[in-house]
Amino acid sequence: MEFKNTRDFARSLDKEDLLAKYKDEFIFPEVKGKKVIYFTGNSLGLQPKTAAKYVEEVMHNWAQLAVEGHFHSSKPWWDYHERFPGKLSKIVGAKPQEVTVMNTLTVNLHLLMVSFYRPVGKRVKIIVEEKAFPSDQYMIASQVRYHGLDPETAVVEVKKRPGEHHFRTEDILKTIEETGDECALILMGGVNYYSGQVLDMETITHAGHKIGAKVGWDLAHAAGNIELKLHEWGVDFAAWCSYKYMNSGPGNASGCFINEKYHGSREIPRFEGWWGHNKERRFLMEPAFQPEPDANAWQISNAPILALAPYLASVEMFDEVGMPALLEKRNKIVAYLEFILEEIGREVKGDFEIITPSSREERGTQLSVFLHGEGKQLFNYLMENGVITDWREPNVIRLAPAPFYCSFEDMYNFGQILKEGILK
Repeated sequence: MEFKNTRDFARSLDKEDLLAKYKDEFIFPEVKGKKVIYFTGNSLGLQPKTAAKYVEEVMHNWAQLAVEGHFHSSKPWWDYHERFPGKLSKIVGAKPQEVTVMNTLTVNLHLLMVSFYRPVGKRVKIIVEEKAFPSDQYMIASQVRYHGLDPETAVVEVKKRPGEHHFRTEDILKTIEETGDECALILMGGVNYYSGQVLDMETITHAGHKIGAKVGWDLAHAAGNIELKLHEWGVDFAAWCSYKYMNSGPGNASGCFINEKYHGSREIPRFEGWWGHNKERRFLMEPAFQPEPDANAWQISNAPILALAPYLASVEMFDEVGMPALLEKRNKIVAYLEFILEEIGREVKGDFEIITPSSREERGTQLSVFLHGEGKQLFNYLMENGVITDWREPNVIRLAPAPFYCSFEDMYNFGQILKEGILK
C-alpha cells in the first residue's frame, strides 16, 4: 500500500480498521482537554473500561459473602486463576496446561530458575544478552551468587557489534556453541526493551538444547505484542508481566509457561506451597506435597483475586479479538508510523534514525528512534501537547502504537505535533 501523510488518508485507514471500535473500550488521560496520543503501552497499557466492573464484582462478592466467596461468588476465588490458561495459551502459543498466572514477573523468574538453573560440575554458566533490563541483570547475578558462584565468570553476555544497534543471531549462536557444555541456562528477553528487536527465539532455543542447556525467555515486551509459539519451539520455561501490552494495571500479576515435559514430577526442584498441591486434596491439609498435574504445580499461594480481576477483563478482550487480527493491525499501524517519521524527517530536514529492525519478523509494536540533533526539550514538548511517549538517554524516544487503542489518525497527528516541536 502506498501511504500518504494526510489526515484524510489516515481517516480512510481507520474506516477500514476492524479493530477501530476497541479504542472506545479504553480510558485515556487528557491533556488540554483532549485525549492523549498514547505511545507507552510498552510500559503500561491503558485501562480497559471493563476492568472496574470486574474489580467491583469481586468487591461485591467479598461484601456479600465474605469467606464464602471462595466457593460461592459469581467467579469462585479458589479456582479464579484457572480462567486464564485457555485464553492465555492462545496468546503465547502453548497448551493450556502449560500456562498459569501467579505472583509478578521477576518473582516468577526467580522461582522458575529454582527449577531450571541447576549448576553442577563445569555446567554452571548462564548466557544473557548485553544490557538486559536491569531487573533481569540483578536477578541472574543474585541467583548465581546464591549457588556460590561468581557472576563475573558464570554470566556470559552476548554483545552487539561495535556501532550496531541489534543483536545478530549468528553472534548469539556462536556464543552458545563456544560456551558448550559449560552452559546450564540461556535466559534472554524475547523482545529487547530498548531497541524493540525481536530475537529469533526458535533458533536460539534449538541451539541451546543442542548443547544440553535449558532455555527460558523473559517475555515482558513480547506477550500480547508478537506471535509466540512456546510449545512448538520447545521452550523450557517463560514468564511475562501483564501490565504492558496486556493492559492489566500497574505492577500486576505475571503469567508463566512451563513445558509439559516437566509436569507431574515430584522430583523436580521447585519452591512449593499449598496452591500447587493436588486441588482435589488441597483442603485435607496433608503433610506431603502432591503436585498439580500441570503448570499449576508451580503455584505457591492462593491467587490475589483483586489483582487478577482486571487482568481477566483484558484477557477476555484478547480472546474476543484474537492475536491474528491484532498482529495484522500492528504491522500496518507500525508501518504507517514509520512512514510518518520518514516524511516529517524530510520536511524538517531532521536526522531521525529508527534503531528498531525494519523487517516484520524482527520487530513488534515498538519503534525506537534516535532524534539526532534534538534534546529532551522535544520530548517535553510532545508530552505537554498530549503525546505520551518514553524517553531513554541520550536521545531516544520509544513509540509503541498498541493496536487495541491507537488509531491511524493518531499517527498523523503525532507527526504534525512532532514537526511543530522541531520548528518552534
